[in-house]
Amino acid sequence: MLGAHPISRRRLISGSAALAAATALPMPAWATGSNLAGARKGFGTLQGEDIGLTIARSHFVAGGRGGHAVTVNGSIPGPMIRLREGQNVRLHVSNELEEDSSIHWHGLLVPFQFDGVPGVSFPGIRPGETFTYEIPIRQSGTYWWHSHSGLQEQLGHYGPLIVDPAEGYDAQFEREYVLLLSDFTPLHPHDVMRKLKVSEGYFNYNKQTATSGDMPPSERIRWGGMRMDPRDISDVTGATYTFLVNGHAPQDGLEFLFQPGERVRLRIINGSAMTFFNFRIPGVPLTVIQADGQDVRDVAVDELQIGVAETYDLIVEPSAGAHTIVAEAMDRSGMGLATLTSVAGERAEVPPLREPVTLTMADMGMASMDMEGMDHGSGSGAMDHSMRDMSKLPADAQGAGVDMVSPMPMDRMDSPGLGLDKVPHRVLRYTDLVSKRPNPVRPPERSLQIHLTGNMERYMWSFDGKKFSAVTDDPVRFGYDERVRVTLANDTMMAHPIHLHGHFFELVNGAAETHQPKKHTMIVQPGGTATFDLTANEPGDWAFHCHLLYHMHAGMMQVVTVRPFPEGDA
Repeated sequence: MLGAHPISRRRLISGSAALAAATALPMPAWATGSNLAGARKGFGTLQGEDIGLTIARSHFVAGGRGGHAVTVNGSIPGPMIRLREGQNVRLHVSNELEEDSSIHWHGLLVPFQFDGVPGVSFPGIRPGETFTYEIPIRQSGTYWWHSHSGLQEQLGHYGPLIVDPAEGYDAQFEREYVLLLSDFTPLHPHDVMRKLKVSEGYFNYNKQTATSGDMPPSERIRWGGMRMDPRDISDVTGATYTFLVNGHAPQDGLEFLFQPGERVRLRIINGSAMTFFNFRIPGVPLTVIQADGQDVRDVAVDELQIGVAETYDLIVEPSAGAHTIVAEAMDRSGMGLATLTSVAGERAEVPPLREPVTLTMADMGMASMDMEGMDHGSGSGAMDHSMRDMSKLPADAQGAGVDMVSPMPMDRMDSPGLGLDKVPHRVLRYTDLVSKRPNPVRPPERSLQIHLTGNMERYMWSFDGKKFSAVTDDPVRFGYDERVRVTLANDTMMAHPIHLHGHFFELVNGAAETHQPKKHTMIVQPGGTATFDLTANEPGDWAFHCHLLYHMHAGMMQVVTVRPFPEGDA
């Protein structure tokens, strides 16, 4: 326009910074490094018998990236809900969006009609309406809540949920913090989904080149024969994600203060949409005391991989000074950062990202196969056939949604997680977990195997080759109080965190039957199996799904029905 002054680069940058500041959302006290003991009655912490939550549209900026957001009570993450075992709570959820919404109370044992899954346990919350969840609190531990409508979880619709035990805590600690790990993208989640449909490797910038990596040519040929990429670790990566700790980007300088000599409890929640995190505090041992809110015998480690929707409670006793909290994405494309320090403002060295993870044939459940024999006389075709032999699946589970079947899936409960098998320190494995208290012992009455299936090129995900839209009238059925041993066989080249609503199951991990650890979410490694024992004692219809948001959205979900209702509750 005539007479207008040109905008300098400096003015543009300062203007962008002002815009970011203007659109920044308030942070709840618990998310800004306040000790939970002091934050319990502060902004963003809700307690009592009646709790009000309001879902609304907003804009969010993190790490210089801004985009669409969904807030609850005006913040991302949303408020911390702090309850006590034995109380009853009414949660009044109002929806101010122009679309349906919901809240699922992840890990809480609730009446099925208050589980919060539209189309399974209730119709959802319509625009302008309020729905009241009425829940008797029957447990304690670290949990979280999130939307189960569309892709709203990716937009910021999540927050922590802490339940204090009625009888007080076993573990001794002087200070406690919640660390809610998540991922944020400026892209609208529907755009992310479209890009994955066009190319499942769209966000993968860590692919091997002709000269990168140390994989021998013969291995490259084998992977090429399977039409698979050994660097395809995460569907959505740091190419578009900013990795957050309590809603803070790495450059935000989030810090957690402690006094030297204190025992500090860290409640770690993976509330991300798609990211497995490798969690560590270099130089500070981690003592695991809970998994998914359930007490386990103390396990001392230096690092752990936390799958989407899992929680771990840790005790740390840091020395004086500053220590960097590192939540590194499993594919090594970025990290979330914070500082645990005894001196406000002091910072420790931030470790560099480690080398990208490269899958091996062992990761695909093929470690014990005669690789040379398979290739003899047929190039890579024999390998290709072995990974795509559908005869291992039931006839009605074969089709366009399945492009691979692991030929020899093996129990991988002892896996530390992709990329952590060669690190020079202690890493948590599921086989390390032992229930702190004995569980009732009852042998399984039957066994059930479920295949985790997918077509990578078409970005289709499913159980037993059937995506959710095709199985709504054919749920997995359990009799009330039936005891079932369930084996999940992962026929894909990706790790899947599988979550069962409404129940805890016991990992069949080598612990004594009386002390098998309880969880609600379990990682199933590529080409591997994982097994759990389930007592189906929560009547109703329950969601059962991969907690990678875009996998669930693409079809990796089922309904579990527990019938009949116990007498008097029908």
